[in-house]
Amino acid sequence: MFTRFQAPVALLARLMLAYIFVAEGWSKIVHYGPTLQYMERYGVPGTLLPLVILTELGGGLLVAFGYRSRWAAFALAGFCVLTALLFHAPRMADVNEYIHLTKDIAIAGGFLLLVAFGPGEWSLDHLQKHRPSLLSAAPSATGQQG
Repeated sequence: MFTRFQAPVALLARLMLAYIFVAEGWSKIVHYGPTLQYMERYGVPGTLLPLVILTELGGGLLVAFGYRSRWAAFALAGFCVLTALLFHAPRMADVNEYIHLTKDIAIAGGFLLLVAFGPGEWSLDHLQKHRPSLLSAAPSATGQQG
């Protein structure tokens, strides 16, 4: 019964996983200074902030569209584990930090499922694999694709 809904559910799951990372990546751009201070307060070099933004925003968009989604999901799973260890584990005595830690670990698990099983049929990865001509470069002047 559930296989009939596999493609739309996979899309919904990708969008749900991606949402927080796209939103947080954008927020870090808008609030660059305070984010930099927050990172440095926890011993994370501020020079890593552009990489954090790229990982969250770029990885989130790749997962949402299902393009290079396994690689993006793998990177975001690692990002979640690092976030849990660097920011939440040191303050686990605080129940709120413990909740954030467990959520990060759970989200990493969701991303690892995406790594293992792929993005589903409603994704650019699937489209590229099954209809590569739709995502290839435009034909050249000679009529050949480049």
